[in-house]
Amino acid sequence: MRKTIFANDEYYHIYNRGVDKREVFSNDEDYLRFLLSMNLLNDKNDGLMLLWRDLQKNNHSIPKVQPLARQRLDLRIPIVEIVAYCLNPNHYHFILKQLEEGGISKFMQKLGTSYTMHFNKKYKRSGALFQGKFKSVHIDTNEYLLHLSAYINKNDFIHGYGKIEWKYSSYLDYIGKRNGKLCNKETILGQFRNQKDYQDFMDSTGEYFKDKKEELKGYFLE
Repeated sequence: MRKTIFANDEYYHIYNRGVDKREVFSNDEDYLRFLLSMNLLNDKNDGLMLLWRDLQKNNHSIPKVQPLARQRLDLRIPIVEIVAYCLNPNHYHFILKQLEEGGISKFMQKLGTSYTMHFNKKYKRSGALFQGKFKSVHIDTNEYLLHLSAYINKNDFIHGYGKIEWKYSSYLDYIGKRNGKLCNKETILGQFRNQKDYQDFMDSTGEYFKDKKEELKGYFLE
Protein backbone atom coordinates (compact mmCIF):
# COMPACT_ATOMS: atom_id res chain seq x y z
CA MET A 1 0.00 0.00 0.00
CA ARG A 2 1.36 3.42 -0.94
CA LYS A 3 2.32 5.55 2.05
CA THR A 4 -0.18 8.31 2.76
CA ILE A 5 1.22 11.82 3.14
CA PHE A 6 -0.87 13.49 5.83
CA ALA A 7 -1.69 17.17 5.34
CA ASN A 8 -3.21 19.59 7.81
CA ASP A 9 -6.96 20.27 7.47
CA GLU A 10 -7.48 17.15 5.34
CA TYR A 11 -9.62 14.14 6.29
CA TYR A 12 -8.44 10.52 6.39
CA HIS A 13 -9.96 7.09 6.91
CA ILE A 14 -7.80 5.34 9.52
CA TYR A 15 -8.31 1.66 10.31
CA ASN A 16 -6.61 -1.49 11.55
CA ARG A 17 -7.38 -4.88 13.05
CA GLY A 18 -5.87 -7.31 15.51
CA VAL A 19 -2.89 -9.39 14.51
CA ASP A 20 -4.08 -12.71 13.02
CA LYS A 21 -7.57 -11.16 13.12
CA ARG A 22 -7.64 -11.72 16.88
CA GLU A 23 -10.00 -9.84 19.20
CA VAL A 24 -8.50 -6.66 20.61
CA PHE A 25 -11.52 -5.77 22.75
CA SER A 26 -12.70 -8.57 25.02
CA ASN A 27 -15.13 -6.74 27.30
CA ASP A 28 -16.59 -3.34 28.18
CA GLU A 29 -13.52 -2.34 30.17
CA ASP A 30 -11.27 -2.79 27.13
CA TYR A 31 -13.51 -0.61 24.94
CA LEU A 32 -13.69 2.08 27.63
CA ARG A 33 -9.91 2.06 28.09
CA PHE A 34 -9.35 2.55 24.36
CA LEU A 35 -11.89 5.40 24.23
CA LEU A 36 -10.21 7.02 27.23
CA SER A 37 -6.88 6.83 25.40
CA MET A 38 -8.45 8.39 22.28
CA ASN A 39 -9.49 11.29 24.50
CA LEU A 40 -6.40 11.86 26.64
CA LEU A 41 -3.74 11.21 24.00
CA ASN A 42 -5.16 13.76 21.56
CA ASP A 43 -2.79 16.47 22.75
CA LYS A 44 0.29 18.15 21.31
CA ASN A 45 1.85 17.85 24.75
CA ASP A 46 2.24 14.59 26.67
CA GLY A 47 1.22 13.99 30.23
CA LEU A 48 -2.56 13.60 30.51
CA MET A 49 -2.44 9.82 30.25
CA LEU A 50 0.34 9.64 32.83
CA LEU A 51 -1.63 11.92 35.11
CA TRP A 52 -4.67 9.67 34.79
CA ARG A 53 -2.59 6.57 35.55
CA ASP A 54 -1.17 8.20 38.68
CA LEU A 55 -4.65 9.10 39.86
CA GLN A 56 -5.93 5.59 39.13
CA LYS A 57 -3.31 4.09 41.45
CA ASN A 58 -5.15 5.71 44.35
CA ASN A 59 -8.66 5.30 42.99
CA HIS A 60 -9.90 1.89 41.87
CA SER A 61 -13.01 3.11 40.07
CA ILE A 62 -13.75 2.17 36.46
CA PRO A 63 -11.62 4.02 33.88
CA LYS A 64 -12.79 7.61 33.52
CA VAL A 65 -11.38 11.11 33.32
CA GLN A 66 -10.72 12.20 36.88
CA PRO A 67 -11.47 15.82 37.98
CA LEU A 68 -7.82 16.92 37.85
CA ALA A 69 -7.33 15.43 34.42
CA ARG A 70 -10.54 17.10 33.27
CA GLN A 71 -9.12 20.49 34.28
CA ARG A 72 -5.97 19.79 32.29
CA LEU A 73 -8.09 18.90 29.24
CA ASP A 74 -9.05 22.57 28.94
CA LEU A 75 -5.39 23.45 28.35
CA ARG A 76 -4.51 20.84 25.78
CA ILE A 77 -3.80 21.40 22.07
CA PRO A 78 -5.57 18.71 20.00
CA ILE A 79 -3.48 17.27 17.17
CA VAL A 80 -6.38 15.62 15.32
CA GLU A 81 -10.12 16.13 15.04
CA ILE A 82 -12.12 12.93 15.44
CA VAL A 83 -15.13 13.08 13.11
CA ALA A 84 -16.45 9.51 13.48
CA TYR A 85 -15.31 6.22 14.97
CA CYS A 86 -16.35 2.62 15.51
CA LEU A 87 -14.65 0.01 17.67
CA ASN A 88 -15.50 -3.60 16.83
CA PRO A 89 -14.22 -6.73 18.60
CA ASN A 90 -11.23 -7.20 16.29
CA HIS A 91 -10.86 -3.90 14.42
CA TYR A 92 -11.52 -0.17 14.44
CA HIS A 93 -12.33 2.63 11.99
CA PHE A 94 -11.83 6.40 12.40
CA ILE A 95 -12.30 9.52 10.34
CA LEU A 96 -9.58 11.93 11.43
CA LYS A 97 -8.77 15.47 10.36
CA GLN A 98 -5.15 16.46 10.94
CA LEU A 99 -4.78 19.70 12.93
CA GLU A 100 -1.04 19.77 13.70
CA GLU A 101 1.89 18.77 11.51
CA GLY A 102 2.46 15.04 11.98
CA GLY A 103 -0.66 14.89 14.14
CA ILE A 104 -2.24 11.71 12.77
CA SER A 105 0.99 9.71 12.91
CA LYS A 106 1.74 10.92 16.43
CA PHE A 107 -1.80 10.28 17.67
CA MET A 108 -1.99 6.78 16.22
CA GLN A 109 1.48 5.85 17.49
CA LYS A 110 0.60 6.98 21.02
CA LEU A 111 -2.78 5.29 20.91
CA GLY A 112 -1.46 1.96 19.62
CA THR A 113 1.44 1.86 22.07
CA SER A 114 -0.66 2.84 25.08
CA TYR A 115 -3.44 0.36 24.43
CA THR A 116 -1.10 -2.52 23.52
CA MET A 117 0.84 -2.04 26.77
CA HIS A 118 -2.42 -2.02 28.73
CA PHE A 119 -3.81 -5.08 26.92
CA ASN A 120 -0.60 -7.12 27.21
CA LYS A 121 -0.28 -6.39 30.91
CA LYS A 122 -3.94 -7.17 31.60
CA TYR A 123 -3.98 -10.44 29.66
CA LYS A 124 -0.38 -11.47 30.45
CA ARG A 125 0.78 -11.58 26.85
CA SER A 126 3.58 -9.95 24.84
CA GLY A 127 4.24 -8.77 21.31
CA ALA A 128 2.25 -6.87 18.73
CA LEU A 129 -1.50 -6.55 19.18
CA PHE A 130 -2.43 -4.86 15.90
CA GLN A 131 -1.69 -5.98 12.34
CA GLY A 132 1.28 -3.79 11.53
CA LYS A 133 1.07 -0.06 11.02
CA PHE A 134 -2.41 1.43 10.84
CA LYS A 135 -3.93 1.77 7.37
CA SER A 136 -4.95 5.13 5.92
CA VAL A 137 -6.81 6.53 2.93
CA HIS A 138 -7.15 10.19 2.01
CA ILE A 139 -10.79 11.31 1.83
CA ASP A 140 -10.66 13.49 -1.25
CA THR A 141 -14.32 14.38 -1.88
CA ASN A 142 -17.22 15.51 0.27
CA GLU A 143 -19.41 12.69 -1.06
CA TYR A 144 -16.79 10.19 0.06
CA LEU A 145 -16.67 11.85 3.50
CA LEU A 146 -20.45 11.65 3.97
CA HIS A 147 -20.79 8.03 2.87
CA LEU A 148 -17.75 6.96 4.87
CA SER A 149 -19.16 8.62 8.00
CA ALA A 150 -22.32 6.55 7.60
CA TYR A 151 -20.31 3.39 6.90
CA ILE A 152 -18.26 3.90 10.07
CA ASN A 153 -21.17 4.89 12.30
CA LYS A 154 -23.08 1.78 11.15
CA ASN A 155 -20.05 -0.52 10.98
CA ASP A 156 -21.14 -2.80 13.82
CA PHE A 157 -24.51 -3.26 12.08
CA ILE A 158 -22.84 -4.02 8.75
CA HIS A 159 -20.72 -6.72 10.39
CA GLY A 160 -23.61 -8.04 12.48
CA TYR A 161 -21.93 -7.33 15.83
CA GLY A 162 -24.52 -5.03 17.36
CA LYS A 163 -27.84 -6.64 18.26
CA ILE A 164 -28.70 -3.40 20.06
CA GLU A 165 -27.46 0.15 19.45
CA TRP A 166 -23.68 -0.11 19.67
CA LYS A 167 -22.12 1.91 22.49
CA TYR A 168 -18.62 1.91 21.05
CA SER A 169 -19.12 4.08 17.99
CA SER A 170 -20.11 7.68 17.39
CA TYR A 171 -23.54 6.56 16.12
CA LEU A 172 -25.40 7.44 19.34
CA ASP A 173 -23.86 10.92 19.33
CA TYR A 174 -24.94 11.52 15.75
CA ILE A 175 -28.58 10.56 16.41
CA GLY A 176 -28.76 12.65 19.60
CA LYS A 177 -29.01 9.81 22.12
CA ARG A 178 -25.66 10.66 23.73
CA ASN A 179 -23.84 13.94 24.17
CA GLY A 180 -20.31 12.64 23.79
CA LYS A 181 -17.42 15.08 23.49
CA LEU A 182 -14.99 12.78 21.70
CA CYS A 183 -15.91 13.65 18.12
CA ASN A 184 -16.89 16.76 16.16
CA LYS A 185 -20.25 16.03 14.53
CA GLU A 186 -20.84 19.40 12.91
CA THR A 187 -18.69 18.68 9.85
CA ILE A 188 -21.24 16.03 8.88
CA LEU A 189 -24.50 17.12 10.53
CA GLY A 190 -24.11 20.66 9.19
CA GLN A 191 -24.77 19.29 5.70
CA PHE A 192 -28.21 17.89 6.60
CA ARG A 193 -31.43 19.67 7.55
CA ASN A 194 -31.57 17.89 10.91
CA GLN A 195 -30.38 14.81 12.79
CA LYS A 196 -33.30 12.73 11.50
CA ASP A 197 -32.27 13.33 7.89
CA TYR A 198 -28.74 12.18 8.67
CA GLN A 199 -30.04 9.18 10.61
CA ASP A 200 -32.09 8.15 7.57
CA PHE A 201 -28.99 8.58 5.39
CA MET A 202 -26.90 6.47 7.78
CA ASP A 203 -29.50 3.73 7.99
CA SER A 204 -29.96 3.45 4.22
CA THR A 205 -26.19 3.50 3.64
CA GLY A 206 -25.71 0.84 6.31
CA GLU A 207 -28.36 -1.37 4.69
CA TYR A 208 -26.66 -0.96 1.30
CA PHE A 209 -23.25 -2.03 2.61
CA LYS A 210 -24.74 -4.93 4.56
CA ASP A 211 -26.59 -6.17 1.47
CA LYS A 212 -23.45 -5.82 -0.68
CA LYS A 213 -21.08 -7.30 1.88
CA GLU A 214 -20.32 -10.45 -0.11
CA GLU A 215 -19.64 -8.48 -3.28
CA LEU A 216 -17.45 -6.00 -1.42
CA LYS A 217 -15.81 -8.39 1.05
CA GLY A 218 -12.34 -7.50 -0.24
CA TYR A 219 -12.90 -3.97 1.13
CA PHE A 220 -14.06 -5.05 4.59
CA LEU A 221 -12.03 -5.71 7.71
CA GLU A 222 -13.30 -8.87 9.43
